[in-house]
Amino acid sequence: MDQIDRDWVVIKVIKISAMPAVPPSMPLLTICQALPKGDKVDLVLQKGTELGAHDFILFGGRRSVARVREGQQDGKLERWNRITTEASRQSRRRTIPQVLWFKSAREVAEASRQSLRLLLWEDETVRSLKKVINQKTTPDSVIVVIGPEGGFDPEEIQIFTGHGFIPVTLGQNILRTETAAIAITAILNHHWSEF
Repeated sequence: MDQIDRDWVVIKVIKISAMPAVPPSMPLLTICQALPKGDKVDLVLQKGTELGAHDFILFGGRRSVARVREGQQDGKLERWNRITTEASRQSRRRTIPQVLWFKSAREVAEASRQSLRLLLWEDETVRSLKKVINQKTTPDSVIVVIGPEGGFDPEEIQIFTGHGFIPVTLGQNILRTETAAIAITAILNHHWSEF
């Protein structure tokens, strides 16, 4: 029988079970997603967590339809972090990805310290993701920036490339923003996986 007093608590352990944990993916992958409209962000966070993203940055892209108003940030972050917590539990991860919010592309670019910085850009025609990651040694950390439904504003492209981000393409098809986030997470996890 459990007992609770002002200064102490007595509990009875009913069951102890070991849960095998899936090792985190290497390198540490940050998915940086311009805020998509509707519940698409939920899908990005859930599936990205299941596929091994280390953490997430959401930001207000100039062409993002969805917005986070002043005063809403804490509630949104709490909800988004709850999604990654639940997805971590379901996928038996050892770690829970953290979700951060930045107001703009400039804030993201200036704060990025990852050793490999990629920018998924629908207008990139020269550098494929495959070529770039095959030319590089395995980095310690990677950040991938994904634009909103309306794509990146030209000034955002300049901001990111000016801070060392490499524009890459995933191919000829234009993917939905949430599909691009899920695809890049799976591709990079597979590329650097030991399996």
